[in-house]
Amino acid sequence: MKTISKLLFLPLLFIFTSCSTDEKADAYGNFETTSVLVSAENTAKIMALNVDEGTQLNKNQMVGYQDTITLHLKKQNLKAKKEVIQANSASVLAEIDVLSARVKTAKINRNRIEQMLSDNAATQQQLDNIQGEINALLQQINSVKSKNVSVLTELQLIEIQLKELEDLIEKSMIKSPMNGRVLNTYAEASEVAQYGKPLFEIADLSKLEIRAYISEPQLTEFVLGDQVQVKVDSQDGMLSYEGHITWIADEAEFTPKIIQTKEERVALVYAIKVEVENDGKLKIGMPAEVWLE
Repeated sequence: MKTISKLLFLPLLFIFTSCSTDEKADAYGNFETTSVLVSAENTAKIMALNVDEGTQLNKNQMVGYQDTITLHLKKQNLKAKKEVIQANSASVLAEIDVLSARVKTAKINRNRIEQMLSDNAATQQQLDNIQGEINALLQQINSVKSKNVSVLTELQLIEIQLKELEDLIEKSMIKSPMNGRVLNTYAEASEVAQYGKPLFEIADLSKLEIRAYISEPQLTEFVLGDQVQVKVDSQDGMLSYEGHITWIADEAEFTPKIIQTKEERVALVYAIKVEVENDGKLKIGMPAEVWLE
């Protein structure tokens, strides 16, 4: 984000004396706002970009998109690989089921042989043979399960790559990040936009701020959240708006350089910000007066 402020050449930014004695404003400044620079989040050709300076946009409103053909082809390729891997995993699981069924049958036979051995109707050799068969089948199952682990790991990697592609496709859709008006445009359709290339600049002009400066003796008169009068010039005199103080600097600074005299330039002042609802008549850079009510 960046703050837009067009300071006009004024003889004085502020008046240190109170309005009650000389009918001068308590502080002077200019309207400014914070803008958002919307940039390309993918490196691709801009297929459409429908924004012009002055266009009013809503939050998440789609205003254009970048080429996503390559991304969609990669996505289809990964989906095909995923189907193959899922088929391999299903085959492995089926093999495990077959081996598990053989183990179950062998254990039934082992129980039978143990009963026969207790009745002297079978030999120890027979029991050892069936137990050896069971052990061999269990080893096969473990081997197949380890094979399935690698298959599942590969499947997880495919899922991650698919999510990355979906994220890139979503970021290829150019949307407005906020409710606001387009201040500047920096790209056109058919351009190849690199990642991070500025596309357009937008700001919420429904509220504007005045950055003004006050002297140290005035600090006790300005309180955060206080309501103040804001006045601007018009053909029919002064227009008056209600504003409130949103910020008062904690540290003093030297008077801005546009103050002409040496004495005024070396004076320490405090910056303040006053927020005003914009009825459409207020513009960025417009000078304004701040009056304590």
